[in-house]
Amino acid sequence: MRVLSIVHGPRVRAELFGDVVLAEGHSLEEWSVVSEPAPPRPVAAYDAVLVFGGHMNVDQEREHPWLLQEDEVIRSLVERRVPLFGVCLGGQLLAKASGAPVGPLTEVERGFVRVTLSDGAADDPVFGALPREFDAFEGHGYAFQVPEGAVELGRSEVCTQVIRVGDCAWGVQFHPEVRLEQVAEWYAREEQVPNAQRYVEELRSRIDEWQAFGSRLCRLFLAAADRTTAAS
Repeated sequence: MRVLSIVHGPRVRAELFGDVVLAEGHSLEEWSVVSEPAPPRPVAAYDAVLVFGGHMNVDQEREHPWLLQEDEVIRSLVERRVPLFGVCLGGQLLAKASGAPVGPLTEVERGFVRVTLSDGAADDPVFGALPREFDAFEGHGYAFQVPEGAVELGRSEVCTQVIRVGDCAWGVQFHPEVRLEQVAEWYAREEQVPNAQRYVEELRSRIDEWQAFGSRLCRLFLAAADRTTAAS
């Protein structure tokens, strides 16, 4: 498959997911929607799309006008049933493009948070193969609600964590793609985050298990995307 990675800055790229895409024999091309008007080839040329995080929020179109273009792109991908996986901001953009509210949390989620999958996740092509409960590495102050007609696949105590829109678009609030050095750089620049170093050390102590989970999740998505592509 030809996979497109949509990124919103140099510190929020495909990272571990990029490694998995290439290891599984697929090609990967990157579109920095913040600075480039279009991806390397027309969006319709890609078989699957990954949408990653960013420091901005979905309602900041005035400060980041490219968000309007990205909203249209994601809506078109969902309508055309192109397999899509959105991470944090990417998941919020998927929810917003699908008509769901996205807004600030009363309680910011950082570090590892317990996620419980719903009964609806049992037969999901991606999350059905994962443990019913797991700890997920988080870093977000906004969250999405569930679009009409979509399925909530998982929650934390604070908010929805996983959704599926249609049969081949998924959004998550957590970060299964991260590397330790990447997160350390995030928090080195976040002077307003209390106890920021604690989250880095927490990830350091669990990085192997978390990257094993992230690799498995990415492979499950790619397998589901491959089946969708083959059937179309």
